[in-house]
Amino acid sequence: LHNVSVGDNSCIENIHSYIANYNIGSDCIIEDVDKIYVEGISSFGNGVEVSVLNETGGREVVIHNRLTAHFAYIMALYRHRTGLIKRMRELAALYAEKVSSDRGTIGNHVTISNSGTIKNLFIGDFTTVEGTSALVNGSINGNVNDPVYIGYGVNCTDFIISSGARVESGVNIRRCFVGQGTILGKGYSANDSLFFSNCHGENGEASSIFAGPYTVSHHKSTLLIAGLFSFMNAGSGSNQSNHMYKLGPIHQGIMERGAKTTSDSYILWPSRIGAFSLVMGRHVNNTDTTSLPFSYLIEQDNTTYLIPGVNLKSVGTVRDAQKWPKRDRRKDPDKLDQINCNLLSPYTIQKMLDGRAILKELIRVSGETTDVFSYKSTKIKNTSLFHGIRYYEIAIIKFLGNSIIKRLEKTRFSSIEQIRERLRPDTGTGLGEWLDISGLIAPRSEIERLILGIESRDICKIADINTFVQDLHRNYYYYEWTWAHSKIREFFNIDTEEITIEQIKDIVKQWEDAVVGLDKMLYQDAHKEFSLSSMTGFGADGNMDECRMDFEQVRGVFEKNPFVAAVLEHIEVKTALGRELIDRLGATHT
Repeated sequence: LHNVSVGDNSCIENIHSYIANYNIGSDCIIEDVDKIYVEGISSFGNGVEVSVLNETGGREVVIHNRLTAHFAYIMALYRHRTGLIKRMRELAALYAEKVSSDRGTIGNHVTISNSGTIKNLFIGDFTTVEGTSALVNGSINGNVNDPVYIGYGVNCTDFIISSGARVESGVNIRRCFVGQGTILGKGYSANDSLFFSNCHGENGEASSIFAGPYTVSHHKSTLLIAGLFSFMNAGSGSNQSNHMYKLGPIHQGIMERGAKTTSDSYILWPSRIGAFSLVMGRHVNNTDTTSLPFSYLIEQDNTTYLIPGVNLKSVGTVRDAQKWPKRDRRKDPDKLDQINCNLLSPYTIQKMLDGRAILKELIRVSGETTDVFSYKSTKIKNTSLFHGIRYYEIAIIKFLGNSIIKRLEKTRFSSIEQIRERLRPDTGTGLGEWLDISGLIAPRSEIERLILGIESRDICKIADINTFVQDLHRNYYYYEWTWAHSKIREFFNIDTEEITIEQIKDIVKQWEDAVVGLDKMLYQDAHKEFSLSSMTGFGADGNMDECRMDFEQVRGVFEKNPFVAAVLEHIEVKTALGRELIDRLGATHT
């Protein structure tokens, strides 16, 4: 031990070389380690520049212990605001300078065993490090509420690992940020990438990706490169191209929240895939479907066919939305990322309103009898287009109806004036366009206010930025109602200041039809998983009856499937909710 302080009840043994320039906490076990040391002055991974999205640089994000997905999103994508970027870099540099030291820290209740070189590392409380190959220039921010585990064969350089993360089984990362509750394992390899809360990476490879919350890649043959993702699931063999063999790997792509890729899918960057869309096949044209969310993009003979809105009736989409909150692994009360998992929000509904207008314009320009419509670099079949308009209308009515029912629930009214007063928004904030800032759904006006605050130095600390974002997230439903209130006026062509009980009843009935109609579509979609074709291969050596019995033993009966039961219950609950409001309105004096 050289220049080392050690706390109470700590055990240090079998150090093959030395430990130098470290403060070691209490109740630690450090054994069978090659060497642990700090060389010079280190900021322990803070201040490292990560070249996300563009491998050749230009969108670097400066990582630090308090980095959020939202801070990183603005820093990577708002490069046109040069004053903003300059100020954000300054804030990150100030933070890195503040945590710099010529002495490293190993917190309390830390276990380090059977490991190689540990150089210039900050290790937080209750962290376990075992069997690592080399950890160089980084921070591991475990704590008593949410410890961190770093496992066998792991090799990390220039990194930050947040609370609750697990990095194990031969993972190799360089210049990466690993967010709260994120799991990397089974030989996953990544460079110049950001993984925010609840990501999961196994077997595959990532290069220069911005993995927003709940980005998942499980398969050995999957490469994610130079893309922005969130709530994303990558199928096996998925990959993208950011290199045209001309000026280098300079291209980038965006897959908006909830987008998925199927097995062996390919996307040529630059492309932008709309929210909650499914990509199937190999897409060799640059595609932009941001205004047509919940779509399928299917490749046929090197042509991208777009089926707009069809993912709204997919049982998988609803199942995803239900599972994300349940899969929040963060136990740390100090949650860095503010995550909104809502499927329908002003962000997606605005896109559906735009998409509906685009599809109607295609009909107007090309005529109703056109077999195949062209939209940007995609083709849309006639039936798909008309169904798409209907799907979008159902979802819009469902969202606006939900909003009005939520606003009027659990309240008795004696007059229509009281109802009108209740429907008036609590705040003027929320009108206009909404954005998805990597998990945070917020009005553009508020994001602009944040940016102006950073530029003018009114917001002068990273902690203040994070507090601003937390307040935005906390007030989401107030802002959402302001937006929904304005869209009820536009979509239903109703003056909300003069709205009548009959008009509200009409909206509730339309909402009920939309909800029940959508649930029936989900029910039918789920039923496909119990069809005869789904039983292929069951009862391998028996007759048809044995096939069906084998299937039921493994997969269960359709009616008893938990999701199917939940859909049927949802129909009953929502129908009762609508009728209860109509009854309450019936007792109100006009």
